Amino acid sequence: MDILVVGLGLIGGSLCKAMKKYTYHTVTGSDLNHDIEFAALRDVAVDKVFDGNYNGYDLVIIALFPEAAEKFFREHAHEFSKGTLVTDVCGIKGNFSGRMKEIAEANELRYVGIHPMAGKEFGGYHNSTGDLFRKANFIITPFDDSRENDVEILRQLATEIGAGKIVVTSPENHDKMIAYTSQLAHIVSSAYVKSPELGLECGFSGGSFQDMTRIATMNEKMWTDLFMQNREHLQYELDILISNLLKYSEALKNADSEGMRSLIAEGRELKEENLRHRVGQPN
Repeated sequence: MDILVVGLGLIGGSLCKAMKKYTYHTVTGSDLNHDIEFAALRDVAVDKVFDGNYNGYDLVIIALFPEAAEKFFREHAHEFSKGTLVTDVCGIKGNFSGRMKEIAEANELRYVGIHPMAGKEFGGYHNSTGDLFRKANFIITPFDDSRENDVEILRQLATEIGAGKIVVTSPENHDKMIAYTSQLAHIVSSAYVKSPELGLECGFSGGSFQDMTRIATMNEKMWTDLFMQNREHLQYELDILISNLLKYSEALKNADSEGMRSLIAEGRELKEENLRHRVGQPN
């Protein structure tokens, strides 16, 4: 395919590098920062930089923050060749995908969203890598009336760049699950580092501290956009978490050792069951 990637940050840059490393697709890179475009060209992460003409691409991948992705698509969709398949890599789907679909249909384009579940503590093109998606989960979010062939094109691309488990689900279910598996964890990490002890942790921390705080370096603009666009699902999960945390707090306040043991055992048993379930799942 002839593929255009719009936005050469961590995900867009990594997609370009992965496609050049593992596929035979022709890749064009576009970024507002032309220095990044030419860095990608020097790295052989792209075959060419964008020349201003949106015609002639088989697939356009919009790798921008949600607000910017929608704005870009709304402004430039009319310039794409009729029938072009368009996707985005945003971590929000739901109503966002519905609006993207409306833009696509108004311009005789095809749209199906994707969400590669991969990332790093720090973003930007210079942190991108061709192996970012190896063994990563990869979500495709078609609508009921999406073409099966479009889903298959995206599934094949995910396979080519090394994705692990590929999940096909609705945009709505994507947002419900991501609120729990991703967005809630980012809020917890952000809140966790606000302890006054943070600056004194050196020499006292281990893997658990690193695991809990790694994603606190998230980009506040992008994640605020993601949280606000999925606020109902995220609020639901946050309320459950707060309710559960209060039980641990009460056990401590009341010096209730038996209650604490029971809470910890319950958590252990739930996670062990989760692990057993995962072992039986296909890759």
